[in-house]
Order: sequence, then structure tokens, then C-alpha cells
Amino acid sequence: MLICTVTQRILGTATSAGAVHDLKLFRQSGVRLPHDTALIGDAGYQGLWRSHGHAITTHKATQASPLSAEQRQENRVLAHTRQGVEHVIRRMKVFRVLKEVYRHRRRRFALRVQLIAALCNLTRACQS
Repeated sequence: MLICTVTQRILGTATSAGAVHDLKLFRQSGVRLPHDTALIGDAGYQGLWRSHGHAITTHKATQASPLSAEQRQENRVLAHTRQGVEHVIRRMKVFRVLKEVYRHRRRRFALRVQLIAALCNLTRACQS
């Protein structure tokens, strides 16, 4: 899902038949954003900066190189920004069809995800 961090609206969704890694699904979706737009991703999007110059992901620590205090602070700021995105995902998962394994026809799953995203956007607009 593409979610605006300012308005917390869902801008777009992408689905696939079967299990696909998030970064691969993003690349297959064909989403093209302006290069000056910042993309914020979680740890699953570590290679996103190769295709988009302004991609921001969390810093990862290893045993050989632990995180510095500055990197920890950047991770905290990023987590605070992503908190709104996680709330939007929670609003989507209120619907059981997204929470559990989808066992119906796969070609209709994308339509259902888009309809649920539209409902979540509508309820968000009515609350404002």
C-alpha cells in the first residue's frame, strides 16, 4: 500500500497471486513517483534506494557494527513517522478478509482490497 503520511490516506494498493516479497511487489506494481518524493519503508525495503533516490529505511545493526547514537535517533524519528501508517494498516485489517488467509477466487482479491481501501479513506474523510 502507498499511504500519505500527512493525510493518512491510502493512495494505491498492489496485490499478487501467492506470496511475494514486499520489495518485489513494489517493483512489479510499476508505481512511478517523482524523484523528490520521499519514500519511507520498513526493514523489508532495504534495497529501495537503488531504484528511488529519496528512499528512507531503518538502519540495521550487526554484531560487528552496532548502531551509533545518531542512527538510533534517526530510527526513532522514522518509527514515529511510520506510526500513522501502521494505524492505517490496522484500520484495513478490521475487515477479516485482509486479516486471515484469503481462500476464495484470487482474481477478486485485488478488487476487494481496493474497495476496503476506499472505505477506509471515506471513514477517515468523514472523521475530519
